[in-house]
Amino acid sequence: MKAKTVLPAVAMTAVSMVLTLAVVVMWLGTAMPWPVALVVGLGIDGGWLATLAYERRLAAQGDHSRAVTAVGWCFGAVATGVLVAHALGEDSPGAWLAVAWLPVAAKALWLVHGLWERTALTPVALDAIAGIQQEARDEAAVARARLRAEAATEETRLTAVTQAGARVARVQAETAATLADAWSTLEAARRGEDTGRALTSVTARVTPDVTPTWELPVWGPVEPVAALPPGDGNALPDAALDELVDEIRHSQTPALSYREMAIRFRAAGHSASEMRLRAAWKRVVA
Repeated sequence: MKAKTVLPAVAMTAVSMVLTLAVVVMWLGTAMPWPVALVVGLGIDGGWLATLAYERRLAAQGDHSRAVTAVGWCFGAVATGVLVAHALGEDSPGAWLAVAWLPVAAKALWLVHGLWERTALTPVALDAIAGIQQEARDEAAVARARLRAEAATEETRLTAVTQAGARVARVQAETAATLADAWSTLEAARRGEDTGRALTSVTARVTPDVTPTWELPVWGPVEPVAALPPGDGNALPDAALDELVDEIRHSQTPALSYREMAIRFRAAGHSASEMRLRAAWKRVVA
């Protein structure tokens, strides 16, 4: 990985140094002896290379010097300036100007290489970072899957509860409608004169003053009828039973209904079967 940044920098440095030396010798060789021009070219390249070497030494030690960096950029600028000045004095400056940026480019490549070194990590650290990132991705994927599953389960539960509630509401509505129809039928039967007499007594004609009007059944808790005492329930003869039923029936004005009479009859401690008691009631009210 290090070679990917250092090799281009070394190659660019070598090309720029050779080009700078050649230009200085050709350009200044016409105005002074060529050994002097060679010394000048080597001086520029030597200063550039010396500052670069010192800068690399500081970087290897984890240090940095702004002064050394500034001197290195100055040598690079001088080399570039020499190439630009030489290109401007030629009849065809385009080709020379095209390569005049090489010293600055070489310096920039070394800067990139230095930044890479300061941020480079060992393979162990890179593997650890990759493992942490993969673990975070796995946890995120598991969390997303868990949330999706919980959302689907909650949606299914809510749908089932809603459907069950709708079924219960429909059954209640149907039951209420049925009860309302039955109640209307009973109310119509109670208000009808002929129907009321038929429901009140099926053995003989009944007058309103003697027999109370038939009432609708009460939906709700009612007072339980006391249980019969042990025995056959036929202790009283028919005459005594009729007299007792009539007495209980007329103990309150208006006269009591059969259910109220039966409750008071058994609450008083008397015993009689339901069939005999109802027969006595019919004889009394006839």
